[in-house]
Parts: sequence; structure tokens; C-alpha cells
Amino acid sequence: MGRVTGQGTTCPVVVVGVDAAGAPAYPAAVAALAGARLAVGAARHLAAVTLPDGCATVALGPLAPALDRLAAAVADGVPSVVLASGDPGLFGIVRRLRADGLPVRVLPAVSSVAAAFARAGLPWDGAAVVSAHGRDLRPALNAARALPAVAVLTAPGAGAAEIGAGLVGWPRRLVVAEHLGTPAERVTETTPAEAAAATWADPHVLLCLADAAGDPAPTGAAVPTGAAARTVAASPAGGARADNQPAAAPAGGWALPEDAYAHRDSMITKAEVRALAVARLRPRLGRLVWDVGAGSGSVGVECALLGAAVVAVERDPDAVDLVRRNAAAHGVDVGVVAGAAPAALDGLPDPDAVFVGGGGLDVLAAVAAREPARVVVTLAALDRVAPALALLRERGYRADGVQLSAARLADLPGGSVRLAATNPVVVLTGEHP
Repeated sequence: MGRVTGQGTTCPVVVVGVDAAGAPAYPAAVAALAGARLAVGAARHLAAVTLPDGCATVALGPLAPALDRLAAAVADGVPSVVLASGDPGLFGIVRRLRADGLPVRVLPAVSSVAAAFARAGLPWDGAAVVSAHGRDLRPALNAARALPAVAVLTAPGAGAAEIGAGLVGWPRRLVVAEHLGTPAERVTETTPAEAAAATWADPHVLLCLADAAGDPAPTGAAVPTGAAARTVAASPAGGARADNQPAAAPAGGWALPEDAYAHRDSMITKAEVRALAVARLRPRLGRLVWDVGAGSGSVGVECALLGAAVVAVERDPDAVDLVRRNAAAHGVDVGVVAGAAPAALDGLPDPDAVFVGGGGLDVLAAVAAREPARVVVTLAALDRVAPALALLRERGYRADGVQLSAARLADLPGGSVRLAATNPVVVLTGEHP
């Protein structure tokens, strides 16, 4: 049957949050339950509450039949409740009820995320909340790599062990909260490597926190991928943003001027080129970007400012130090691999996008072999353009390019100005169809 919109109705579905101990915490929930004639929820939630005699119940399995029953109840004016864990507006059933046009009144309990931060004695107004429940694990893992405070709603096979394994080498500490609100509650602070080796009760809440300022940063740790491993030393993460937007566009913008970065002898991707490169890389929360031949690290830093997890690969020891300094100056995490590509790429976690700012065709071939969704290459030498373009197309990429020439205003004596040309650069972009 069709769904009702609920606009103007006086009998909304009351969504009651149930805490981990099985109690509806909101005071008005008692009256809502007492007046219910239809109750929908997981079997454990239905068993935990007192319902009036004659109240019909629907134990959740497939969601569609329950939604049909709720729609019919609303149409007939039958008081209905839905029982859900914690705050049902946080990655919960409220979104689905609203999508089906059902009118709702929400009486939340404390969410599992809020409870986990409370047990740890930590503020969370600057934290990002992501879910790995019924979803690809990689976006949640990359959010944990990128941001200083992330709460992850987990699922079997996508929990503390798996996320811990993916965070080895990043300076992170983990808080795993199991069985919150029950006699079996356990809250454990651990390292990524320890979490990867342990067994955890499902479901649990995972808090991923950057090392606090002043904590010694690790000098490097293996990032395991099969038999191979590389060393990634990440810069200390900054604190919560003042604007309370942990993964929003940076308040200071991007395509920043070159003097916003420490660099040597103008060896830095110019702002005009960087603007296009970052746009083509499409960094965002949940994605991983490699910055290969990072130089000063300006491209990687700006991808991190836009919420992406970033690994910078650089063979020059002095440049490696510049990458770390620039990341710290801008308050972002950038994992740094000190080594020459393509060998240095072995064992790194698979990227969503790669910026190739240095190296030959062998580096580009190694990048393409990992099949990231997007590859961006900058080239100053024209004789390298056609071979690079051909390689990307041979590897199945839809590839094209543009030559950028910028002329900046420069002051002249007497108050006049002139145009000062920057070196032209070809930007190639490869995307998987």
C-alpha cells in the first residue's frame, strides 16, 4: 500500500530510544508505551518494556512489512511506537520512517556514541561520527586516519580489530566500548596493533583519537598489506576546529599561496596548478589520497584540509621534513613514507585518488596498477606528456589534460604593475569510467 505523508495528522509514530540496559530513558516514553496499540522493534527491545494488554507487536526482521503495518496504523489513527537503540535519529530508524512519509515523534535515549565518550571522560563536540554497519569499511577507516576524533559505529567484520589493523602506523589511540549500560560493560583504551590482535563483542562503539599534543609521536610503524609492509609516520593531529565542523571545507580556504608553506627554491606546486589538481582529486571525508613525489606536501596538505586521509611519498630526506612541518603548521595528519617510488608504494593501503608530482613512467605505471578511481599528474617536460597519456589510457582510464599558464601581477616602480609569467605546466587527469 502507499505511504501516508503524515502532514497535519494528530497520531504520529512515537519512536522511543532504549538504552543499552533496555530502559526507555525519556520521561514521556512511559505514557507513550502505556497508550500504544502497536509496538514495533527488535525482539530484545520488545521484551525489555512493559506494553498494555492487547498491544500488537511486530518483531523487526525485514523492514518493509513493519513499515506497512505502521502506515496502516497511522491512517487508522492507531497509537504506535517504534523501539530503537539509543538515539534513533543517529544512524537509526528515524531516517527510514521519514523517507517513507511517516509522521514521527522522537523520544531519544543517550546514544551509544555519547555514552562511549562519557565513559572515556572526553568531550566530543568536535568529533565526526561515521558508520561501518552494513557499509564498506574503507570510508570509516579513512575518516579515522584523517581526523583527530572519530566515533565509529561498528558491525561484525567491521569493528575494532579490522579498523585497528588499518590504523597501524598512524598515531592513534583507540577506545573500545562494549556492552554499554549493562553489567557486562567494558571500556578499553588500546593501540591499533593491540586492537587488531584482540576479539571484541559485537556490536561495539569505537573511538579513534589522535595522540594528544605533547604525546610522543611514533617514529614509524608497519602498515601491513599481505606480505609487504611500509613505514608511515604521521604528523600530530590538531584539535577540534573552532567552527565545530570536523570535515567541512577549511575556513582558511585552499589553493593557498606558496608562502603558506615551507619549501625550497620554489619547489612547490603553484597555487593555480594546485587548485585544479585538488579539484580533480576530489578529496573528502572517507577517501584516501596518495601524494607521490610530495615535495613540500602542499597538495597532500590541502587534500587533508578537505577531510581526506593522506599518505605522502617522498624520497628526499629534507623534503620529508618539510612535509611534516607543513602538515603540523596546518593542523592536519599526513602519513609520510620516506622512500623512492615505485618501491615505496608497496604495502600502502589502496588509494581512492593519487597525485603524481614527480617520478617517471614506472611510477605512473605502479600507481595505475593499484587502480585508484582518479589519477592526477603534473608535468613540466612536454616529451613526457604523450607517453603518460598513453599509459593511462592503456590502463583503462578516461584521460585528458590541460596546459596551465599563469601570469601574476607584479609591482613596478612608480605604482604601475606588470605581468610575471609562471612556468607552464601540463595537468593530466585519468578517471575510471
